[in-house]
Amino acid sequence: MKGVKKNSIILLAITIIIVAFVLKDDFNAIMEALLKANLLILVLAFLCQIVAIMFEALAYKKVVDSYTDHYSYKSALKMQFITKFFNGITPFSTGGQPMQIYLLKKDGFRLTKATNIIMQNFILYQAALVTYGIVALVINWQWNLFPEVTLLKNLIVLGFFMNTLVMLGLIVVSFSSKFNHVMIDKIIALLAKLKIVKDKEKKQAEWSERVDDFHQGTTYLKQHKRLCFQSYLYNLIYLTLNYLMPYFVIASLLGFNNPVTPVGAICSSAYILIIGSFVPIPGASGGIEYGYLRFFGSFIKGSILKASLLIWRFISYYFLMIVGAVTFNIKGSDKKCE
Repeated sequence: MKGVKKNSIILLAITIIIVAFVLKDDFNAIMEALLKANLLILVLAFLCQIVAIMFEALAYKKVVDSYTDHYSYKSALKMQFITKFFNGITPFSTGGQPMQIYLLKKDGFRLTKATNIIMQNFILYQAALVTYGIVALVINWQWNLFPEVTLLKNLIVLGFFMNTLVMLGLIVVSFSSKFNHVMIDKIIALLAKLKIVKDKEKKQAEWSERVDDFHQGTTYLKQHKRLCFQSYLYNLIYLTLNYLMPYFVIASLLGFNNPVTPVGAICSSAYILIIGSFVPIPGASGGIEYGYLRFFGSFIKGSILKASLLIWRFISYYFLMIVGAVTFNIKGSDKKCE
């Protein structure tokens, strides 16, 4: 927990610096815009984010359902909020998945089964993410929504291909038993040469058994194609609602008759998420805000743009972090699922 406290302090310091930077040149106008925001439409923005998380939990539960009938939707929803917290306080969002495995073990899953669940869930999420990346790239290619952000668009293309490679790599690792056996044997042999591993044959046998268990789990998941498709579909809905949320934020400041369309909001959000994957700071702080200002700056300017950034960032990040932290501290264990 020391790491959590340390990262939280670092994140708080970064947040203060970013907010000060956003407010410093136009404080009065930004405050005026925030105070005049339409509260009813802001409620819609919050609801959009919450419903998105609910669909993300459904996507996750569909994967778990292929392994057990005893995992509740309530536990799946709690898991998503806790994951948001641990992703949010770690660089490159690396803390969420280890915590998911830990919580699944507490809920009665064996380590191999828990790892299978998290791996397959991530693959289906990546598939939805890549699908949206393709759609956003095609839309921007057709309509040229962001003529002023050429450098960022090049980074987006790079990020899209990186996400695609990650997804393909995970598929190979998940479903190619032969590849996994070869890699494990080579890694253990190297560690043995470096005197890190003492009994090479014993370790190879242990890890070979784990690889077989892992491959058996992924093979089992292939037999549940319908559940996989449902999970993929729920992930698409989750991303759609998540990407659409800034549309309601901006509408709360300008009304629905403004330059930002739902398509523009979705494409901008998809690109911002990819930009964030390049930033090695908890919550991708700094990069996310910069991406927002550049992409949504193609539609709106000045104090309204900065006010919308503050609201959007609170709803999409800090609000989820707060809920996740509270959920983590009150989470109870589900029934045993071994």
